[in-house]
Amino acid sequence: MTKEDEIIHALSQVVDPEMGLSVTELGLIYGVEIQDTHTEVTMTLTSPGCPVAPEIMAAVHRSALTVEGIDSVHVNLTFSPVWDPRVHATEDAQMELGVF
Repeated sequence: MTKEDEIIHALSQVVDPEMGLSVTELGLIYGVEIQDTHTEVTMTLTSPGCPVAPEIMAAVHRSALTVEGIDSVHVNLTFSPVWDPRVHATEDAQMELGVF
């Protein structure tokens, strides 16, 4: 398993409290870049006005830090492209959300 895979696996433990699905299932993680022991995670939210944004971002930060060999993490928030469950969410998540 690559270091990126390990980080994605760690992030799969972060659940959006409003949706009840992980940030990876929802497709909220747009990218993971690793430079030595530092990781940059680019993510979005289900909406720009998400009331639990700070909690989700903090959980993503903490989860990425649990990966052995990662000493620092920066979470970049973007809304480009805008999150669309029909495009970004996994098929299982789409079924849970009722998106067909």
